[in-house]
Amino acid sequence: MIKHSSEDFARPPFTVNVSRGDMVESRHQVIAAISDSEGKLVKSWGQVDSPVYLRSAIKPLQALPLIESGAADALDITEQELSLACASHTGEPIHVEAVTAWLNRIGLDITDLECGSHWPTYDPAARALAASGREPTAAHNNCSGKHTGFLSTALHLKEPLKGYIRRDHPVQKRIVTVLEDFTDLDLSDAPVGIDGCSIPTIGIPLQNAAMAFARFADPSKMSQDRALACQRLQQAIAKHPKMIAGSDRLCTALDGAANGKIIAKVGAEAVYLAALPEVGIGIAIKALDGTTRAAETALGAILEDLGVLNEEIHQAIDSYVHPVLRNRNDMAVGDIRVVLEN
Repeated sequence: MIKHSSEDFARPPFTVNVSRGDMVESRHQVIAAISDSEGKLVKSWGQVDSPVYLRSAIKPLQALPLIESGAADALDITEQELSLACASHTGEPIHVEAVTAWLNRIGLDITDLECGSHWPTYDPAARALAASGREPTAAHNNCSGKHTGFLSTALHLKEPLKGYIRRDHPVQKRIVTVLEDFTDLDLSDAPVGIDGCSIPTIGIPLQNAAMAFARFADPSKMSQDRALACQRLQQAIAKHPKMIAGSDRLCTALDGAANGKIIAKVGAEAVYLAALPEVGIGIAIKALDGTTRAAETALGAILEDLGVLNEEIHQAIDSYVHPVLRNRNDMAVGDIRVVLEN
């Protein structure tokens, strides 16, 4: 299905076209890389050797220390909670209640979270919360599951709980080590910013990010403990896709319908990473203008190009990756499409 070649990988970025009627109204430029676990590019588009902030797309790798440290077993972390540890969730009751219960079980509470708060991103959940007269808490933050995982690891290893978001905290230093292992990079001089949830976000080239997710997809050449940790996270996400995102989200639709054949994770500013365990490759995507609709459409086109989408997956994701634009009267007025040059 997927053939490695020595073709010229200096393709330009590809374009995602937004059409209205018979005319292309807007264009998004997208760069992307497809890699195997050895770092050999299957295909790439655009400049994939320059650093990109991967944002929340990298969460499955950030969750590995939760398992590798022994915290997951010692604290009886469930599969639902492992999926939640990788999540950018919508702040629905299923997410907020799970985070709150997890914290309470390990003797902590919402005040220990250092991710900040925001309204649920799922509109019905936000409306219900407002109608109840309540304000959002840190548990509603889309990253609260990841932060609860950080706290769990620190608690198990008897590390300070305060300041776990800082770059010099053992939790964050441990994550950098994981990222270096997966990307084959020395990240000591890499660009570093502060993510929306206040942890460090590190600039990593898409070609290395794609390789990292290929290794997550097929960890057979890693240590046994790491390979088992990768497999546990894959299984947790596949079994509990609602926890990794939520209602009306591509990650949940795709990861659920794929049944472990594809593990995809979105990040802010139009980043998408995907792992394909059956074929041992990783995909990394960035829409240069930061528009998520372009990254979603691009992911669908690349998966289609790779021949990994069956009818069940198509039915689950086509409304996200081949969206029809509708106006206020629900009239179909356009669409969003990409054509990949081979």
